[in-house]
Amino acid sequence: MRLFLAIITLLITGCSTTVPVTAKFPAAPKILMEKCTPLKKLEGDQVSLVDLHTTVVHNYTSYYECSVKVEAWQEWYTSQKKIFEEVK
Repeated sequence: MRLFLAIITLLITGCSTTVPVTAKFPAAPKILMEKCTPLKKLEGDQVSLVDLHTTVVHNYTSYYECSVKVEAWQEWYTSQKKIFEEVK
C-alpha cells in the first residue's frame, strides 16, 4: 500500500508545473500563403483580337479565383482565431 501511495505521489508531482502553459494559435500553412499565379502578358507589336480576348478572359478568371480563395481563407482564419482567443 505504501509503495502504491509513493508511486501515485510521484506521478502527480511529476505532472505539475510551475510555469504557466499558454497555447498559441497555429501559424498558417505554407500552401495557403502562396501567391497567386501571375497574370499572362501579351508579347509582340501586333496582337490579334482573339489572342487579346483569350488573355483577358484568362487573367480575369485567374484574378477572381485567387481573390475568392484568399478572401474565404482570411475570413475563416480570423473567425477561428477569434474563437480561439475567446476560449481563454
